[in-house]
Amino acid sequence: MSVPATTEGAGGRSVPVTKRSLSGPRATRIVEAMRESVAEVGITGSTFERVSQKAGVSRGLLHYYFGTKERLLIEVIRRDTQYRVENLSAGLESAKDVDDAIGALFSAFSRSFNEERGYVYMVSELFVAGRHQPEIRRELGGLYERSRRELADVLCRKEKEGVLRLRFSAEAVVNYLIAAGDGAIIQRITQPELDFSDSDLASWEVARFLLDASE
Repeated sequence: MSVPATTEGAGGRSVPVTKRSLSGPRATRIVEAMRESVAEVGITGSTFERVSQKAGVSRGLLHYYFGTKERLLIEVIRRDTQYRVENLSAGLESAKDVDDAIGALFSAFSRSFNEERGYVYMVSELFVAGRHQPEIRRELGGLYERSRRELADVLCRKEKEGVLRLRFSAEAVVNYLIAAGDGAIIQRITQPELDFSDSDLASWEVARFLLDASE
């Protein structure tokens, strides 16, 4: 079943796009190919031609299922974001005390920086592209909103269990932690020669301050 959508075409006009469901190995290859391509050459260089060659599928298949490069980018970031949120949520759900919860946050941060840097580059590229393409801006904002809501729900459950004692609302804590994590990753990428050991210690204590109001 197809779902009508719109994207911005030449001259800033909204152009109807048909979004179709794609799953299975081909979908995985396409998503991975687009993620790798953006990390390598950015959004502008990640043409359907290049992505289809990397994925081992026809360019027509990408056009058929996604219509535009923007819709493919949105699908990639949607899948990656959901995967990251689920992993972090699982780590927080299993936390037995505040240190376990902080450890889960730091583990997610470490994965993003060391193993999932393509995701970081893609979010940065989409942020810039969203300045001129309303669909991308709306979708990216929606992903952040859903991520914040899901993670805030986890923090609320852990507070009810007595594991955490939040100093502020769950939403405020999650907003800060996401912003701090994103900023820290960008700083590490742009200044890899710096020693962030003391910053990490400070970040751990800030997280403890937010998650444990009993101290």
